[in-house]
Amino acid sequence: MVEQTGAANALDQLLAGDLADTDLRAAVAARTRMVDVRRAADIALRHADRSGIRLVTPSDTEWPAPIDDLATARAPASAARVRDTMPPLCLWVRGAGSLGDACTRSVAIVGARAASSYGVHVSSSFASGLAERGWTVTSGGAYGIDAAAHRGAMGADGSRTVAVLACGLDRPYPAANLALFDRIAERGLLVSEWPTGFEPLRHRFLLRNRIVAAVTAGTVVVEAAPRSGTIQMLGRALELKRPAMIVPGPVTSVLSQGGHDMLRRYPAARPVTSVDDILEEINRPDSEI
Repeated sequence: MVEQTGAANALDQLLAGDLADTDLRAAVAARTRMVDVRRAADIALRHADRSGIRLVTPSDTEWPAPIDDLATARAPASAARVRDTMPPLCLWVRGAGSLGDACTRSVAIVGARAASSYGVHVSSSFASGLAERGWTVTSGGAYGIDAAAHRGAMGADGSRTVAVLACGLDRPYPAANLALFDRIAERGLLVSEWPTGFEPLRHRFLLRNRIVAAVTAGTVVVEAAPRSGTIQMLGRALELKRPAMIVPGPVTSVLSQGGHDMLRRYPAARPVTSVDDILEEINRPDSEI
């Protein structure tokens, strides 16, 4: 409905109950019995404004155009996955500068929360090297690899970094990284598709992953256990036909198993061992961005 008529018109139609799909009509009725959605939206906007958070929609000039590729990357075999693959209706942003500009030359560096010293060193070093060459480093703000990537990027002069969170920006998670999030907001951008007040529930992390993969020119995985959220994010990059890159690790480490398994299973996934390798993969003629 949003694709056909736009978000505002789709909402009007949903609230009017003008729906042939009886299951959808029942779902809307159940939701609207619990909350006045227009009032909730107004409260979220006012709360965001007080917190220095702005709303960015697809009609705004700073909307990151590559994110719209999610609309064509959905898995057609499973209708249940549509919510997991569609572009967000809007994004909430904290920090100065244009989100669209920040995503024009951006690389995702992601990985395990319980990272090894090797993984932290590689993540920070790669992020710093990319930032020095004018690339924005995007990650999820989590412990371990994500935090190391953000810190490494901010260590380069004039650099910026983007953290995509799985909760409202007024309650960033993990709370122990609050000082890091404040620094990112000063030097870059905090981004979420969830309004203020929303908690970091498990399914929101998986939904967040599609945004990280979509707004970047390629995704680099530094340490990941099998079947982890990081590996799921790499799968998103492959669905979007973005470069999917993996830093090899010790064969004795469980944190290497997820990446090594992806290298075996997917010919499009490529090993990288340096910043030069990453940029070579991104600049290959068959890369989407």
